[in-house]
Amino acid sequence: MRVSAWMILIGAIWSTAPAQAQTYSPDFPVCLQTYGIGGNYIACGYTTMAQCQASASGRAAQCIINPYYQGAYSGARAYRRRYSGYY
Repeated sequence: MRVSAWMILIGAIWSTAPAQAQTYSPDFPVCLQTYGIGGNYIACGYTTMAQCQASASGRAAQCIINPYYQGAYSGARAYRRRYSGYY
């Protein structure tokens, strides 16, 4: 019985690992993913693919489309404009 209690305790400690933050910023449509010895890094701060590719030139990096980009819409006004035809 004592061994199983330790197993439950260890399992509970391992399962409470801290959550990681979101990698992609939803504010920009293009991200730069760099590769290195210290690890990979993703920086979403580019408005166009050409702008990102200029930063990636000559580096171990690539430009990717941000899957979490929210677009230029914001607030209730954007909601009414997009969905007003459904009422």
